[in-house]
Amino acid sequence: MTKNALIVVDIQNDFITGGSLAVPEGEAIIPIINKLLELPFDCKVATQDWHPSGHCSFASTWKKNVGEKMMLEDIEQILWPDHCVQDTRGAAFSSKLNTRHVEHIVHKGTDVNVDSYSTFFDNKKVRSTGLERYLKERNVQELFFAGLTTEYCVFYSVLDALELGFAPVVVSDAIQGIDPADAAKAISVMKDLGVKFMTSQEVEQQITS
Repeated sequence: MTKNALIVVDIQNDFITGGSLAVPEGEAIIPIINKLLELPFDCKVATQDWHPSGHCSFASTWKKNVGEKMMLEDIEQILWPDHCVQDTRGAAFSSKLNTRHVEHIVHKGTDVNVDSYSTFFDNKKVRSTGLERYLKERNVQELFFAGLTTEYCVFYSVLDALELGFAPVVVSDAIQGIDPADAAKAISVMKDLGVKFMTSQEVEQQITS
């Protein structure tokens, strides 16, 4: 029998209202995610951006402006505000997220020299977060993704999930993007790749049936 996992991506203080990199209406999906966390998934995982100070993705590190782009070796890097610095309030899960049911936490972006959008690998595909091993040790095949943001961490996680042989499902009403056009483009790419999209209600029906 196929096992499943809920992957809750980056519901952290810096990505919601008042945070240094707040996602518009990012908080709106938290009640939906809390309902998903109540469902009987075989595994429930939450991820955290977990950057050291002076991270390469921070505009302040390079004394540049937020939103500028630069090449770090052969990878284009968007420069962001300082966010989700390890052991700070901004990196903590939102107090509105019910983490009581979370069984495993994955930290990403821990290497000061490379960013990490995906919940599986850094952007150079050099360092693994350990999530692949954790899931495969538990014979998990189907992954339900929810969280922030649609066009970055959710998107790249789903692409890696496909490449690693998992069956990813995106919970359509439990994700939120930074830019509507970019989020729509990411959704289109995922659908073209055959990724399944389900509402939280449809997920509940499937998981509880």
